[in-house]
Amino acid sequence: MSEARDEIILRGLQENNLKNVDLNIPKEKINVFTGLSGSGKSSVVFDTLATESRRQMTMNYPLYVRNQMPRYERPHADLMQHLSPVVVVEQKPVGGNSRSTVGTYMDIHPLIRLLFSRIGSPPIGSATDFSSQSSFGKCPECNGYGEVIAPDVDKLIDVNKSLREYAVQFKPLSPSGWQGNWMMTGGLFDPDKPIKDYTQKEYDLLVYGPPEGERVFAPFHTKDGPHDHEWDGLLPRFTRLYINRDVSKLKQTSQEDVLAVSTHTLCPTCEGSGLNPKVLECKINGYNIAEYDQLELTDLLSELSKIKDPIGKSIAQQAIPNVEQLVALGLGYLSLSRKTGSLSGGEAQRVKIARHLGSSLNNITYIFDEPSAGLHPEEINMLIHMLESLRDHHNTVVVIEHNLSIIKIADEIIEMGPGAGVHGGQVVYQGKLEGLKNSSSITSLEHKFTVNRNPRMPESYYSIENASNNNLKDVSVEIPANVLVSICGVSGSGKSSLMFEAFLEQFPETIAVGQGSIGTSSRSTLATYMGIMDDIRKIFAKATGQPAGLFSFNSLGACPVCDGKGVTTPDVAFADPVTVTCESCGGTRYSEEALSYRYEGKNVIEILELTIDETNHYFEMPKIRKKVDTLKDVGLEYLTLGQTTSSLSGGEVQRLKLASHLKNEGQIYLLDEPSLGLHTKDNDKLLNVFQNLVDKGNSVIIIEHNLDFVAASDWIIEMGPEGGKKGGHVLFEGTPEDMMQADTLTAKWMKNASSV
Repeated sequence: MSEARDEIILRGLQENNLKNVDLNIPKEKINVFTGLSGSGKSSVVFDTLATESRRQMTMNYPLYVRNQMPRYERPHADLMQHLSPVVVVEQKPVGGNSRSTVGTYMDIHPLIRLLFSRIGSPPIGSATDFSSQSSFGKCPECNGYGEVIAPDVDKLIDVNKSLREYAVQFKPLSPSGWQGNWMMTGGLFDPDKPIKDYTQKEYDLLVYGPPEGERVFAPFHTKDGPHDHEWDGLLPRFTRLYINRDVSKLKQTSQEDVLAVSTHTLCPTCEGSGLNPKVLECKINGYNIAEYDQLELTDLLSELSKIKDPIGKSIAQQAIPNVEQLVALGLGYLSLSRKTGSLSGGEAQRVKIARHLGSSLNNITYIFDEPSAGLHPEEINMLIHMLESLRDHHNTVVVIEHNLSIIKIADEIIEMGPGAGVHGGQVVYQGKLEGLKNSSSITSLEHKFTVNRNPRMPESYYSIENASNNNLKDVSVEIPANVLVSICGVSGSGKSSLMFEAFLEQFPETIAVGQGSIGTSSRSTLATYMGIMDDIRKIFAKATGQPAGLFSFNSLGACPVCDGKGVTTPDVAFADPVTVTCESCGGTRYSEEALSYRYEGKNVIEILELTIDETNHYFEMPKIRKKVDTLKDVGLEYLTLGQTTSSLSGGEVQRLKLASHLKNEGQIYLLDEPSLGLHTKDNDKLLNVFQNLVDKGNSVIIIEHNLDFVAASDWIIEMGPEGGKKGGHVLFEGTPEDMMQADTLTAKWMKNASSV
């Protein structure tokens, strides 16, 4: 009798595009899910396996406790058995506000504060006193933020214009806002006189407010008549409303607007630490807490191991494992003070992994969403070692991955497909590596890329001179214009510092596509995100004579029962939540009246069910066709107009964001790892987009680890040689053919994997 295998059993999976999928996932193995972007990998792994495991875990708690915990709806499936507790490491950005750092995210910093409060000299007091967020610990000058943001009068005011002509360059204080309108109608200032023609007294009143000790009032006109309102000056008002607060908490447009008319420098009092000078006098072995925070993690380990005081040693030993975990994952060049918002995609992914690997528990299911994302080929071996270590400690590892190096070390490979979206949702292959070689028409294990032997020859260059941002070592470099340029190098080598800081400072007109997530919600669809829905509503309104809002489920056209959600969530008290399709609208979200009107034989919901491919044949409007073509260009032709952005996979979100920027007519495109989330089959589509952009006279610069993209470029710049303080140098500049003769890490991997 054959030995029974311990397996996770899943039957009849129907989440999203899954077509009644049956799966057995072996435990204590590395299971890799692969397949095209949108083929159903996340629907199995996250929406079914992870969700059901979390749901069943919460069922172990009493009902009154369960009511306070996150609640999960049972996934659409017939049977889900033999699940184990899950740890999920997703691709979502590391959370946190402007104060969030590697030290706070990893829970190391509270231990460091405790350490200083117990053995630091001269002694200060409690651990909370070492925090820049405490009333005692925060710097009195910058309020604990570490930098001083001040309005720049030259950026804020264009003296050649009048108030009515938008002399104030900041939206909330311009005529488009109530404050700017009040400045024009209050009688204190001539709204049609250029600011440069103001007398000194008028200028001072506008910019700085009344002299000290005086107060000035101007009538503010409301529907109830004029009311006197105190005028305090543009700079004091701007500082009070937009500077004396956490700028990151402002709405995104306001935050960008504030920074556009401000200067921000390190606080001279605390030198960027955010801490009170009294706190900085307390030291351990010659270092204060700010200096501890700025040590590279490899040096921090050395300092922690030097502590001999019995109490201090016990605290240090609690911090050391988490620091060691980060170092083991190749992040030894980071510091505790590094802002989580400034981490690259690969760094953020590994910090999240490190946070979850400190546990010595086993029989856990670890789920990873493309852990190779953002990693240089040289760094993938560390990741493989970590995955194998988890498995060898009797855990089950489930990985969604496109990287062939990770696929090749899998104990079990599950390929989803055969296509994407409605054409996916099935298991194409399950088994060992050897079988995949013979059966898969999608995943080629012998994939080779071709080195570009005929690169475009640049005629002009973008110059960066003496850049010293972050770890850059006085870098000067010439970046060719009107060609495809790849910037490569290991994590932390200075790629983002060079391009997203130094380059953007020099060339602010660049269209930059970073790795930030898009605003996803159940009410945001592909059509609304791309601005196509506005045009469709106008077409319906023109054809039917009805208001455009009637054709929006967020406005007049919403179903009155579900309020345009398409589903209802009845109150089931402490039981598992249940989502029920709205009986009134049948899940369409629209009212009967809205659906009664048609354009060219289709109502609005039938239009939203069109795929991107079909949309092009239905609408004649050039504006719609242009936007639809950009979606086709990035390989999203299989999605429907009405698909919610919250249901898209990581790779689909990345390409959607890219498509939204391709609408712009620009000269320079800068993209941060555009291959993230893409299957090798999809790479060619994206490369064609870039090549076409260059053929039209644009410059395309990509930060990339994917060798398909690097080898296809016209010009390559490699940063390094390592990360952190050992990085920040330009190692190589030249064509892909030149790189084949070079002695760098990227060159080594290109030589190993290229086809001649």
